[in-house]
Amino acid sequence: MTSVWYQVEHETRYVHAGRVSTSRHISCLTPRTLPWQAVHRHTLRVDPIPVDFTTRDDAFGNRVTQFSILTPYTELRVTGSSLVELLPRRPAADPINFVQSPAWEAVRDTGVFHRGRAYDEADQFRYPSPFIEVTAALEAFARVSFTTGRPLLDASTELMHRIHDEFRFDTKATSITTPVSRVLDERGGVCQDFAHLQIACLRSLGLPARYVSGYLLTDPPPGQPRLVGADASHAWLSVWCPHHGWVDLDPTNAVLPDLRHVTTAWGRDYGDVSPLRGVVLGSAAHDLFVAVNVAPVNSKAL
Repeated sequence: MTSVWYQVEHETRYVHAGRVSTSRHISCLTPRTLPWQAVHRHTLRVDPIPVDFTTRDDAFGNRVTQFSILTPYTELRVTGSSLVELLPRRPAADPINFVQSPAWEAVRDTGVFHRGRAYDEADQFRYPSPFIEVTAALEAFARVSFTTGRPLLDASTELMHRIHDEFRFDTKATSITTPVSRVLDERGGVCQDFAHLQIACLRSLGLPARYVSGYLLTDPPPGQPRLVGADASHAWLSVWCPHHGWVDLDPTNAVLPDLRHVTTAWGRDYGDVSPLRGVVLGSAAHDLFVAVNVAPVNSKAL
């Protein structure tokens, strides 16, 4: 199978109004190593230079880096650089038959507790989380697609298309703290919102779904060159299906992620996988600048 290679650059800058005396941060910028994704190189550059630098795997298996800065500063710059190779997730001759997946009620019922039932890894993704609520309105929106006895993946795909068709992409409509219920009411948002929305719909039905962060190769407008740093991080979701495992869905673009989606991390919601978070002692007021570039590379030239 033919693979594709990408160079991913993700730069985050915090410019503070006053001086920060000390700070401690966690970054989640290292792409995951997966059966269809190989990470050939990854570096993380931090300025000012941290006094400590520790890399570990979190509870979800994501590679995260912790660091502390004791040098006073007014600007923090964190840059992740990765060389990633992607393979097709499934052979073209063996696509997933969504219509033949189990009925969604059967998948829901596997999560019902009873004595002697073993804990399943997918169980933690069935319930509300800090950024994802479960409401009757979300369940009602999902039920339009999840009719009685309908195959799980068939219904999940239709729900993905409905979100894509019925909601507008609007970078000014929401913020990181916007609740899913408001996204549903106002029908606008960005990729993070649409991923949270579909996850909330699935969990409202008792189905396991997780949040996935990463990058998407985008194309410039016709006749225009690619602008370095003009891309953005991306978000989508995975739904759990017996016999198939986790199946990725991208409601922002109404596609099944494959050779254009680079996977960085997954968790219950955005809060588990934010690219950079931390605490500072000193000036809290700041401006945030993010520049992302995802560029295809010729592996033969490496």
